[in-house]
Amino acid sequence: MKTLFFNIKGLLTAAVVFASFSLVSCGGGGNPSGTDSTASGGSDEALIGAGSSFDNPLFSKQFSQYSQTNGLKVNYQSVGSGAGISQLTAKTVDFGASDAPMNGKQDSGLTAPAIHIPVTEGAVVLSYNLSEVKDTLKLSPDVLAGIFLGKITKWNDPKIAAINKGVKLPATAILIAHRSDGSGTTNIFTTYLSKVSPDWSTIVGKGSAVNWPAGLGSKGNEGVAGLIKQTPGAIGYIELAYAIQNSMPYAKMQNKAGNFITPSIASVTAAANIQIPPDSKVSLTNTDAADGYPISSFSWVIIYKEQKYNDRSLDRATKLLKLLSWMIHDGQQYSAALNYAPLSPAAVSAGDAILKSATYDGKPILQ
Repeated sequence: MKTLFFNIKGLLTAAVVFASFSLVSCGGGGNPSGTDSTASGGSDEALIGAGSSFDNPLFSKQFSQYSQTNGLKVNYQSVGSGAGISQLTAKTVDFGASDAPMNGKQDSGLTAPAIHIPVTEGAVVLSYNLSEVKDTLKLSPDVLAGIFLGKITKWNDPKIAAINKGVKLPATAILIAHRSDGSGTTNIFTTYLSKVSPDWSTIVGKGSAVNWPAGLGSKGNEGVAGLIKQTPGAIGYIELAYAIQNSMPYAKMQNKAGNFITPSIASVTAAANIQIPPDSKVSLTNTDAADGYPISSFSWVIIYKEQKYNDRSLDRATKLLKLLSWMIHDGQQYSAALNYAPLSPAAVSAGDAILKSATYDGKPILQ
């Protein structure tokens, strides 16, 4: 019995020691590596961001390259634009990323002003399934709105034929494929339609999720692309990068200048060659640029203008600002290979000015 007693006592002692060690290892005593640090008081050797899933492939490449030369780690969570803004609002990340600028309601939730830095440009294209049509289709704003409002229901409709002279169009019924989930892609697309079609603006409006007048919904670019590929006569909107990567056909769109523009890296970059306001919060949809693709958009990184909050250090704030400056300059070299449009000179100039407005304890961080 005495031997059994001491064996039990020894086991209990070992268990207590093990439990204490486990608590420290799991974070009860802190995380010296900083890999799970929060934006407030975490290791200054790592930054945390969250938001746009569209930006994620480009960010992954940029952050990897930057880390190799500067030793700074960036943990980016691809959780969607809205979630990124929510995490920035809660101050649990150093930066948020969004395919749409913050709106008034989102601004009102902040405890201090935020600034938007344009970091890349993207486009929404109209992909279709018409195997018998070998020519690239042309679409005008009026025709596009008519299709998605459910008013144009056949591919050989006279309005489509009028802008595609010489193209033999089938009498196939049109099936509309749209997103069923809330998305920045939908926001860009419906913002464009609201600008060019009074009927669309009145009946449907714009937003990350809307009540669609017609069609079938599916989740993500993958879901919409699947509907298009599986359904003869289908048409839907997807991101340019996704269309290129999946070898899907997409239409030329008539822009405000009356030109039919093929969506491409060059025409998306051209869309931003416009007057950009000091805060950069501008929609590129229905651009004034004569050679610009009309369903284009910036994507932004959003940070607090005053970086001294909670227990953030000047070192952490400086590393964040230097990273963002690199992203809009040297980091743009990685865009084209990943089917992103590099920032226009006007956008880079606006981004520089915005970054220089960021302060720590009221003093500019970048000179």
